[in-house]
Amino acid sequence: MCGSLIKNLGGGIATNRSICMRKRKIYKISIRKTKPTRTRKRSTDHHFGANKSFLQGLYFAPHVVASSLKTAIFASRMLENLGYKVSPKYNEKRTDIVQTIEFGNEKDLIKFCQGIQKGSAIDSSAVPTPYDMPGYEDKIIMASGSFVQGSSIELSCDGPIRKPYIAFLQGGLTYEYGKLGVIKAVQELEEEKKNG
Repeated sequence: MCGSLIKNLGGGIATNRSICMRKRKIYKISIRKTKPTRTRKRSTDHHFGANKSFLQGLYFAPHVVASSLKTAIFASRMLENLGYKVSPKYNEKRTDIVQTIEFGNEKDLIKFCQGIQKGSAIDSSAVPTPYDMPGYEDKIIMASGSFVQGSSIELSCDGPIRKPYIAFLQGGLTYEYGKLGVIKAVQELEEEKKNG
């Protein structure tokens, strides 16, 4: 079993991967993945400084997860007030950091994801567009302005281009950053409605 610490447990900082299996196999993997030479001799610094980001991630994780939850609650309330179907609602019990928003049409889903990208700290000038992705039947749109690639807890939004056009929003390393991203996405939606 393999896992990643670049999401909740790693606080958006840790880039480490975790592996769970028999001790002997883990030892073999550690030798192969950490030694600088092709010899059998094990490197004395077999973590190459990765423990620092691992421990920092664990330290910041509670704050980051709390910020992500606050961002999801903010988005849920704001988008529900604008007439969109959301799940969970802002005052419902949560078991995850993911907030779903049902847009009902392709254009709003795309505009919202593009707004999240514009409101992101990294790659804010990128414009996400739907594309075919291996393993999916429908085109997918993905927005993520992440310091660490694949770290959806930073601030991300994605969804399949199919009815009922649901976006999956998650993250916000800080509540302020997440809130700004959601506000920018809503501005994009409102601008589209004025122009279109």
